[in-house]
Amino acid sequence: MKYKIVVFGVKDTSENIVEFIHNTICPVDLVITISPEVTKKNQVSGYKGLSWLTQKYGIAVHEADSYFLTDEKTQSFLQENEFDLGISMGWQRLIPPSVLDCFQYGIYGFHGNCGYLPFGRGRSPLNWSIILGDTRFNLNLFRYDEKADSPNIFATEMFSITPHDDIRTAQYKNMICSKNLIRRLIAAYREGNIPIRTESKDFDSWYGKRTAADGRIDFHERTRNIYNLIRGVAAPFPGAFAMLGGEKVTIWQAHPFDEMIDFSAYVPGEVIDVFDGRPIVRTVDGSLLIDRYECAGELKTGDVLE
Repeated sequence: MKYKIVVFGVKDTSENIVEFIHNTICPVDLVITISPEVTKKNQVSGYKGLSWLTQKYGIAVHEADSYFLTDEKTQSFLQENEFDLGISMGWQRLIPPSVLDCFQYGIYGFHGNCGYLPFGRGRSPLNWSIILGDTRFNLNLFRYDEKADSPNIFATEMFSITPHDDIRTAQYKNMICSKNLIRRLIAAYREGNIPIRTESKDFDSWYGKRTAADGRIDFHERTRNIYNLIRGVAAPFPGAFAMLGGEKVTIWQAHPFDEMIDFSAYVPGEVIDVFDGRPIVRTVDGSLLIDRYECAGELKTGDVLE
């Protein structure tokens, strides 16, 4: 069987893209995802099963038994069928050459950073961009090869990261730009020619892998760095956190409070006061107002987050 448009994805953002393509551009013939059992061995923030797409839209869904697509079931499925164009959204693993070679027009995915590829290759680029305080994001739609985030650029769109964005609102902007780029990609596919730009004057740099443990807050950091971390790992990611005694306090939302009031009588991480259930915590160079948090009890004046 021949599948013309194929989407690779494992997240709620993958679902959004499938529905966008299927409802506004052209039919999606196949979705390749992973089975729920695979997520037990792989941390997938924002994972969402996609098998329901078959019942709602009649889209075929293949659930791989390996996130790397190396399982026998998936390899056999790929060899027994034909494929035109692949689009990856929310797929956080390299796609091996044995899969790439099955697609006549290639498989395309997204990667971005404040600069230009190959600068900023690697993991969690949107999270890192917020955490590092970047104010712009270049989103590339590029053709996959066997390496990570190669500068095989089809097209690029840019959006701003404002001080008010967290990872979720940045994802909204990312999705809007992704949809614009997908429209252009499918139009080029229909014309039978997808031009790729491979030359680049930039240099390699890499974002490292992030885990839930990397969300731990150090209140000896400056307020802006703590704020950027909190918004960079907010839901649907695991969240920033601190410890109160032996209890974990997950801070989902906060913002800088004041940098002029004299809080020298408090240690960094100490709750200065609580108003309307919202604690104010001292930082090295000011204070942070915690808007939403989660823990076993309620934070109170004098508690010290570590």
